[in-house]
Amino acid sequence: MKRRTLDIIFATGGMIAAVLVLVLGMVLQNQANFAKSYVHDQLSQQKITFTPVNFLKANEKAPCLVANASKPMTTGKQAECYANHYIAVHLSEVNGGKTYSQTSNDFRNLTPAQQSSPTGQALSAKVDTLFRGETLRGLLLTSYGFSIFGERAQTAAYVCFLLAGVLFLAAIAGYVHAATKKADHVIGEQTYVTVGHDKDLASV
Repeated sequence: MKRRTLDIIFATGGMIAAVLVLVLGMVLQNQANFAKSYVHDQLSQQKITFTPVNFLKANEKAPCLVANASKPMTTGKQAECYANHYIAVHLSEVNGGKTYSQTSNDFRNLTPAQQSSPTGQALSAKVDTLFRGETLRGLLLTSYGFSIFGERAQTAAYVCFLLAGVLFLAAIAGYVHAATKKADHVIGEQTYVTVGHDKDLASV
C-alpha cells in the first residue's frame, strides 16, 4: 500500500471524527445556553434584590453579599450566596437554630390548649416562617445546582471544540502530505542490496 493511500484513509477518518466531535460540542453548547438562560429567566421573575451594604447586619456581611449588594439576582451563583449567607442566617435566628421539621414537631407535641395559647401561636408562626424560608432556600439552591450543570456542559463544549479543531488540522495535514512526492513510496517495501564478490580469491 502506498503511503498516499494510508494518508488519505487516516485524514478522512480524522475529518469524520472532527465533525462528530464538533456536533457533540454544539449539542453541549446548546444545553449550556439553555441552562444559563433558564436560570436567569426564572430568577429574574422572582425580582429578588440583594440588600444594600448599609442595611446588612454584622452577621450578614459575607463577601458575596457585599459584592452583590443592591444587585438583582439573576445567576445561580448569586442564588447560592443568597440562600446560604442571607436566608440561612435569618432562619437560624427564628427558633434558636432549629429547623422547620424540629419546630413543627415541637408544635405538634403541644396539647390543643397549649397550641391555642399565645406561646403556642408564636411557635406556630415560627413554623410557618421556617417553612417558607426553607422552601425558598431550597428552590434557590436547586437553581444553583442547575446552573452548575450548565457550566459543566459549557466546559465540555469548549473541550470538544478544541479537540475538533486539532483533529481538523491533523486531517488537513494528512491531505497535504498525501499530495507530496514523499507519499509515493510503498509502505513495507524492502530494498535488497547485492554485494559483489571478487572473482579472485586469495589462496590459503
